[in-house]
Amino acid sequence: MNNFFRKSYYGDIPEGKGGGDQSKQPSKVPSNGADLGEASDWPLWEIFIRSKQGLDHKHMGSLHAADAQMAIENARDVYTRRMEGISIWVVESKYIHASNPDDAENFYEPAEDKVYRHPTFYDLPDEVKHM
Repeated sequence: MNNFFRKSYYGDIPEGKGGGDQSKQPSKVPSNGADLGEASDWPLWEIFIRSKQGLDHKHMGSLHAADAQMAIENARDVYTRRMEGISIWVVESKYIHASNPDDAENFYEPAEDKVYRHPTFYDLPDEVKHM
């Protein structure tokens, strides 16, 4: 007996369980005439949002979208519903490259002999604040 499992992402609706009248489903061709294809063919986008209080963008999650503009709009709807963000970055997942966590010891070893990067041996004057 073969059991097949399908991984579903946010917004995926199993076939035949879409609810409502299937004849009233929205067209997959946007108003500009571009064919977006099936949602399962859309690339995965990583979402980074800058909050009102922060200076840096933080990774919020991932979503599928046909293009960058659609990814930004979907990220706005999914991750900033309460007006938390002031800036959104989207990056197609295939363009992100990362180091291997298994190689961390060898990868970060050269930084251990650079004690000047950790100024623990400096005496700070009392006038210096927020250090």
